[in-house]
Order: sequence, then C-alpha cells, then structure tokens
Amino acid sequence: MNKFPEWIIDEARKNKAGLRGDTSRSTIGDLSAARLHTVCDEALCPNKGKCFSQGEATFLILGDTCTRSCRFCAVSKSAPKPPDPGEPRRVGELSKKWRLKYVVFTSPTRDDLPDGGAAHFAETVRELRKADPAIRTEPLIPDLRGDEKALSAVLSSGPDVLGHNVETVPALYAKVRAGADYKRSLGILRAAKRLRPGVLTKSGLMLGLGESEKEIDGVMADLLEHGCDLLTIGQYLAPSKTHLPVERYLAPEEFSALEEKAEKMGFKAALCGPLVRSSYRAGWLYQKALDRKIPNE
Repeated sequence: MNKFPEWIIDEARKNKAGLRGDTSRSTIGDLSAARLHTVCDEALCPNKGKCFSQGEATFLILGDTCTRSCRFCAVSKSAPKPPDPGEPRRVGELSKKWRLKYVVFTSPTRDDLPDGGAAHFAETVRELRKADPAIRTEPLIPDLRGDEKALSAVLSSGPDVLGHNVETVPALYAKVRAGADYKRSLGILRAAKRLRPGVLTKSGLMLGLGESEKEIDGVMADLLEHGCDLLTIGQYLAPSKTHLPVERYLAPEEFSALEEKAEKMGFKAALCGPLVRSSYRAGWLYQKALDRKIPNE
C-alpha cells in the first residue's frame, strides 16, 4: 500500500482535533441518547471531527450491519436486525434539536428486506418534514435490487435529492462491490429521474483503486446520460489492512480538475476533493445546483 501523503495526514489530524471540543461531545451524547447510528462512525469517515464539531452527522438508518461484502467499506457484515420502527421519528427529533436545515441519511444494503428498506427511508423523510417542514432531505439509498416499486416508495415521500453511488468504474465492480451491478445502479438513477423529474439525483465515485482517467470520464458520461444532476468524487482510503489497498493517492489539483471537468460536461454541480464523501457539504452542493445556470438548459 502506498504511504499516506502529508496533505491527507494534516487534514485528518485537523478533523480528529475537532472531536475534542464541547460541541462534538454534545453531538456524541445526543446520538447515544437517541440510539442512532451514523456513517461518520460506522464507515470511519475522515470528516467525522469536522462535522461533529459543527453539530452535524450523516445518519445511518436500518441498523449498522450490511448484507453485502464490499471490500472497500468498514460497515459490519453479518446478520442484520429487523428495522426499528421508532428510528425515523428519532432522526426527525434529533435533526430538529440540532436545527439542521439539510439532512443526509443512508443505510447499509438490506437485501434481507422485501423492499430493501424503502419504506423505512420514506418514513424517515416524512418524520424529518414533520419535525420541520422547511428541512431539506437527501436519502442516499442502496440499489434496492433495481426494484422500481421500492424506489417509487422512497420518491413518493418527497425528498429534495435522491442519492445513489456508483462508487467505482465498471471494470472494478467484481473486485470492489460484491453483489452490486453497475448497470443496475445507473438504472436506479435513470428511473428516479423518470419517476420524479423535479427531484435532483446524485451519485459519487471514490478514486485510487486502479481506475484509469478514461474509465473515470466514461463513468461521468454514463451518469449524465442516465439523468444524474450532482456528483461527488473523493479519494478511497482503506479502513484497515484487511480491506482493498490504495493503488494511488491523487493530488488535490487532480480533484480540482475533475470538478471543473464535471461541471463543463453538464453536471448541475460537482464537489471533488481528497476527503470529499457523498454527504460532505451536501446542503452547499444542493444550493450550488439551484443557483447555477447550465448552458442551453
């Protein structure tokens, strides 16, 4: 595995320092009291300190256990528990307490559930709106096994953005995303745009697993063709020595160039950087898309 470049170490050190403040301790305490999981914790997000110190988090609903075995992800893999019916309400209540105006929430893949967890996602959107009618919501969903009925259930709850990550280039799917299918993921984005044209769609890529520049360009073109509006691209960081190793660390200027390219290609907004993750600055990216005018649109 390549050694961490200094710019990642410095940024990670700053984020970790954020966990020592009073706001972060309060955030941790509130999450524990509400019995809620976060991607920040379960996926070992490098931005945890920064977000917790601002009184923010990305909620992980439907438990902390995944039914698939992707080799890049730190979320636990074992037999999951049944959905907690009180979880959506608690997400809404805590979001109101924190005075959040934009909430991203996601889940492990739940292939054990007939609808993949779609009803739980929809109920979480409704509870967030019940807690604060002005709140903006962004469910980041698994592929729901390509089930349009399940996807429609999520969309019918009225999210502002529907997220689903393709994660990597198609040639790496067998190695990186066991049980996932590139075309199925693209199909989810296309179906979401067809079912609810007014809902922005969003996807994300992680780089550094051995993909080529041509392959990255191909994925961006595919996403646009399938109606994707928003794009995030970040650096893959191996959660442990048992996960896939990093093949290459991209320099910050490479991410800046990708962000510029993505918006020139036609994405309504893009955010690309070494520590960018799907939920990072999500509210800002959403507003950027609303404010930005696309040529010939």
